[in-house]
Amino acid sequence: MPLPYPTNDSSPDCMNKWPLPDPMALALEQARLGQQAGEVPIGAVLVKGGAVIAAAHNMPRTLHDPTAHAELLAIRAAAQVLGNERLDGCELWVTLEPCAMCAGAIAHARIARLYYGASDAKGGAVEHGARVFEQAQCLHRPEIYPGIGENEAAGLLRQFFAGRRG
Repeated sequence: MPLPYPTNDSSPDCMNKWPLPDPMALALEQARLGQQAGEVPIGAVLVKGGAVIAAAHNMPRTLHDPTAHAELLAIRAAAQVLGNERLDGCELWVTLEPCAMCAGAIAHARIARLYYGASDAKGGAVEHGARVFEQAQCLHRPEIYPGIGENEAAGLLRQFFAGRRG
């Protein structure tokens, strides 16, 4: 069955790995832009009907706003583009497992599908910690697809934090 998205990997090595979907490649590009700006390298992309409607990277330091996570910035931008606070039928592609704040926003926005790269045992709230979407009080549960672009996303984060420690 063909992928719903064209992929960016046409190298001979692609026979040995699953091709990275373009929305995740764009989320990783956003994460790199964030890293260049001194932010933790996390990127997010919102897609509706196969078209990218918003892309963002973490900006808490830049905006002096603890809520300026990539997911929230992308959700806010997409809501403006669509003229609706409900993002029905949208897909969110993010490089790291969302935290509790972002998972709550994903539920409130009614995002249909969540794709994420690296798991986050310390701050994640989808498969770790609060497991927001498993709570009885959760208003909406997206379909969840973890591990897409995991190696690239985790590598960016390791590189970033190694540079901070070193």
